[in-house]
Amino acid sequence: MNSFYWWRTVLFLIPAIALYTIALGTLSLVSSLVDRTGAFAHWCARTWSRLILLTTGVRVRASGLERLEPGGTYVFVANHQSIYDIPILFWSLPFQLRIIAKESLGRIPFLGWHLRRAGHMLVDRRHPGRRIFSWASSLPSRGLSLIVFPEGTRSRDGRVARFKGGSFYLALEAGLPVVPISVIGSRHVMLKGRLTAYPGEVRLVIHEPIDTRGLAGSDAKEFGERVRRIIVPDAEADLGSMPPDVDAIHARA
Repeated sequence: MNSFYWWRTVLFLIPAIALYTIALGTLSLVSSLVDRTGAFAHWCARTWSRLILLTTGVRVRASGLERLEPGGTYVFVANHQSIYDIPILFWSLPFQLRIIAKESLGRIPFLGWHLRRAGHMLVDRRHPGRRIFSWASSLPSRGLSLIVFPEGTRSRDGRVARFKGGSFYLALEAGLPVVPISVIGSRHVMLKGRLTAYPGEVRLVIHEPIDTRGLAGSDAKEFGERVRRIIVPDAEADLGSMPPDVDAIHARA
């Protein structure tokens, strides 16, 4: 059965996702010539995300959206389990979302072009520069929100690693409300280091927003640990279950 999903990923999912990326990336690029708000480009990103989830067979159950103010600006902070976390969050959160990504992503055809033209922040992580702070401070006036994964990498076993302080420093200095999000089960869809993608269900728990006004100058790492303590109980709720290809390896052992 696992070999079926490997072949399905290689022969069907990867070509389909490449097609979605080219088609919607092109639409996004064309729209950026006339739409300075990035609204249509974000529609392209959400449609791309939805198509990937539908094609793979991923169902998402999100709870806690009622805690958010429609049209508000937030810094969404989530644990990171899978490459699928981006389409999961882009489809599930009804906000104009932007990401901070490494500069090398900007060189990827269509995807990188979309990121640059749609107003995402591409940075050299060794020398991020001050412009990232002015960019973050401008998010409310542009009606935009930000997604960050402060672990800095994907978790293979579902455990939430320590959070890096940089993204929290950004939120604290800009005075943007921080929303912790627990992602549960996305590693079962596609595990880090594996090529195979599986159908499945992913849960999102959107926690209460944390007001950061007046917290500029606070210890970013300490604040990040506070956010991590909120995320961990739900995010690690499925530690006892193994992703499908790990189950198969154990069965052969």
